[in-house]
Amino acid sequence: MKKKRHTPEEIIKKLREAEGLIAAGKGAEVAVRAIGVSVATYQRWKSRYGGIKKDALKRLRELEKENARLKRAVADLTLDKAILKEIAEGKW
Repeated sequence: MKKKRHTPEEIIKKLREAEGLIAAGKGAEVAVRAIGVSVATYQRWKSRYGGIKKDALKRLRELEKENARLKRAVADLTLDKAILKEIAEGKW
């Protein structure tokens, strides 16, 4: 069976739903079962996305994209540097 990947928006929605159920007097396990995830997944989501708002989530996503772009740039420059170093040493 293929695992479903939840988007951050879906995660925040499910966390709010679970918090509402818990506030209504349902147990944590019942609330987690109602949103369709395991207790471990709920705890992981809560630690990562708990208390985050949509605007902060948008900014987080933008920062992650920028970070990935910068990592690629550094990798490209590192490779270029290694090639130039080999050429300068005459190992080609």
